[in-house]
Amino acid sequence: SLEWDCWETVEHLSDDLFAYAVQLGPRTPPLTGEVPFVWESRRPGGPANAVHADRAAGPAGLLQVLEACGALLAAMARTTSPAVRAHHVHGVSGPEGFAAMGIVETLVHTYDLAEGLGLEWAPPAGLCSRVLARLFPDAPATTAPWPTLLWATGRAELPGHPRLTTWRWYGAPRP
Repeated sequence: SLEWDCWETVEHLSDDLFAYAVQLGPRTPPLTGEVPFVWESRRPGGPANAVHADRAAGPAGLLQVLEACGALLAAMARTTSPAVRAHHVHGVSGPEGFAAMGIVETLVHTYDLAEGLGLEWAPPAGLCSRVLARLFPDAPATTAPWPTLLWATGRAELPGHPRLTTWRWYGAPRP
């Protein structure tokens, strides 16, 4: 589980979506590093983000920041040529890969938020299946998709499989 509060978790999610979108933005996207925004934490142990919501705007403002960053990634994924490639720490990816990464970030951080608030939450199985197939090709295919995605991102145990203490996805473009 995360060491951030709910506000920081939503800021981090917003920042992830923003970061994936801006990697696709330059006429010639970077292949060896990130677009050079300033990433900083607002407190020791907090997430290092380029996107920070104005706390005076309250939860509604925070959600507006999240919605805007999600819309930015969706727009970039839809309008960027599938042939475009850009840097990601786990390897070069394209619009489809960055869109899938944004979906995983949204699903697992929504889970983190729900868990922190003591709420039950589960996304549609079909959505989980699609991102598992796209980003986690080595994940078990015979287990329920949502628990498998939680397992693949190191958030849960999966019967019959060792618990992951480190994980990564594979965003490389696919034919």
